[in-house]
Amino acid sequence: MANPIYNPKSLKAEEFIHDGEIRETLAYAEANKRNVELIDSILDKARPQKTETGYVCAGLSHREASVLLACDIPEKIQEIYKIAEEIKLAFYGNRIVMFAPLYLSNYCVNGCVYCPYHLKNKQIPRKKLTQEEVRAEVIALQDMGHKRLAIEAGEDPKNNPIEYILECIKTIYSVHHKNGDIRRVNVNIAATTVENYRKLKEAGIGTYILFQETYHKESYEQLHPTGPKHDYAYHTEAMDRAMEGGIDDVGLGVLFGLELYKYEFAGLLMHAEHLEAVHGVGPHTISVPRLKRADDIDPDQFDNGIDDETFAKITACIRLAVPYTGIIISTRETEATRSKLLRLGVSQVSGGSRTSVGGYAGYSADERPHDTEQFDVSDQRSLDEVVRWLMENGHIPSFCTACYREGRTGDRFMSLCKSGQILNCCHPNALMTLSEYLEDYASPETKEIGYKMVEEELKRIPKEKVRAIAEDNIAAIKASTRRDFRF
Repeated sequence: MANPIYNPKSLKAEEFIHDGEIRETLAYAEANKRNVELIDSILDKARPQKTETGYVCAGLSHREASVLLACDIPEKIQEIYKIAEEIKLAFYGNRIVMFAPLYLSNYCVNGCVYCPYHLKNKQIPRKKLTQEEVRAEVIALQDMGHKRLAIEAGEDPKNNPIEYILECIKTIYSVHHKNGDIRRVNVNIAATTVENYRKLKEAGIGTYILFQETYHKESYEQLHPTGPKHDYAYHTEAMDRAMEGGIDDVGLGVLFGLELYKYEFAGLLMHAEHLEAVHGVGPHTISVPRLKRADDIDPDQFDNGIDDETFAKITACIRLAVPYTGIIISTRETEATRSKLLRLGVSQVSGGSRTSVGGYAGYSADERPHDTEQFDVSDQRSLDEVVRWLMENGHIPSFCTACYREGRTGDRFMSLCKSGQILNCCHPNALMTLSEYLEDYASPETKEIGYKMVEEELKRIPKEKVRAIAEDNIAAIKASTRRDFRF
């Protein structure tokens, strides 16, 4: 069999994630990590450029971004961080989208050596939510103030078939408790067929999320020794099947700590380039999880862990490479780490998260069950505490789901992002959904801080007509039970 040739337009995993190209990229990056002239030219290319209507960004190739990741010149690293923040503010403003994970089932037939849900783990209790339990979890999440969920389930054709996932989605969308609604359900389940992706699309999902875990094929097969997930190609080609099934928004991610981070970084960007080349639009989101301690799993057993500074640099370089993509950081990370990364390009965070099956209903904000957790949660603050913290640091917590429900997905969302209309569209939507949260769920202290922020941020809406409509809608939110205003 002939060696595969690198081709970003190929639909074969080993051709668009090409080991030889990655190794050449890493060698090139190492050779040029102190090439100041080249580094400056890459940084110039990455900077957002002002246009008549907004900003544009060229983005970076996987080779260019790998040079920046390898660079160890302190002042250049600070420049990378500065440009990352400029790009984030140019395209996403000071908004931070809020979400929570909802674990449906931890039954799994795979043998992933880094996940406590692996088949051979007999210590962990196995649990699968009934539809009544799903409903109770959704009510608990709505009572916290959430509007956007990411549902999670292990891969088990018998216990967690696609029909079960679809039924859960239907249940989630059907729950209207007090003023609460879940308006967007993102789905993080195992790689599946085009037909099943079509069913997910018809069910009204938001983003389909699938972490690659590692792009290094040999390591991937060793880390997934048994079960359907062992098939590297089937897993890596899943996003193409999802897009063929009509899902516009897909979310990539690797689990940093499983393989050498520079290899993973290049592979991740090559995957993004592949989606752009084949489908005309890159990933809607990129997640940056790090390997964490969990039942039956000790991260110290893995040799490729990364420190906080390297993690920050990875996040900033992703922002420079794929400027229009949302970057997600979860409660795997501490408050301090999340605070730093918010300045370097992160645009979505989870809050008040539980990573156990049935972790919300029946528990107070301070309580959390640990028996079925997928990983330890480092940031254990309540949603209200996270919302207040964001506002105190100048970020607008956004519960908005308008783009998804108005059909602004895929390339249409990217067009909005590039048009400079964020301040006239996403900004007022964020303020209106934040006002819903403040009115219905916030503590008195958070409410006071929040409405001061809303008042100031309304002034930043450029179009007077849009600003007036947003002010009227927020007044209606305060004075009545009317909700779900959106541009």
